[in-house]
Amino acid sequence: MQLLDAIYHRRAVRHYLDREVEPATVREIIDAAIQAPSELNQQPWAFAVVHGRPRLRNYSERAKRHFITHYPTAFEPHPRCQLYEDSDYDMFYGADTLIVIYAMPGHLHAAEDCCLAAENLMLAACGLGLGTCPIGFARPWFDLPETKRALGVPEHYQAIFPLVVGQPAGEADPVPRRSPEIVSWQWEPAPAPVSAP
Repeated sequence: MQLLDAIYHRRAVRHYLDREVEPATVREIIDAAIQAPSELNQQPWAFAVVHGRPRLRNYSERAKRHFITHYPTAFEPHPRCQLYEDSDYDMFYGADTLIVIYAMPGHLHAAEDCCLAAENLMLAACGLGLGTCPIGFARPWFDLPETKRALGVPEHYQAIFPLVVGQPAGEADPVPRRSPEIVSWQWEPAPAPVSAP
């Protein structure tokens, strides 16, 4: 798959086949992730890999409970709150592999750098025919000291970007995109007008 094809066709996949992702493939997409740029080339990312549906199902239940219990009262209830109260709802969509990107402390803009690595990882997975989905609502649970201890993650690392990886069960529907809001375009000399595609 060409890079622009991956950019335009990558989707958040929420249905996965009961088919294993190979460890070598997970390593391949992590190796692609770390090709991302980072401020002063500090590469402030670390990766926690969790594999196995029974374990992920257990983590889903624990992360859902944490989300419901700690949802900020200053915000309107998110539609997912109701879903997360359903014991049959799997926060990780039945995927067999989850990767959490953690930021190492002491680096300026480490979170942003980790998000750049996450985008590389998702595009690499797409190029290999895999599906991914960011699971942002699980991030607070993966940032708990007890969760990090269980995963062997240093306590001072910060969870930034959890995402699942798996074999997609079919095609994900395209998501409409709004035209970009370009609030300023100062180009010298002035270019000829470009019409939207």
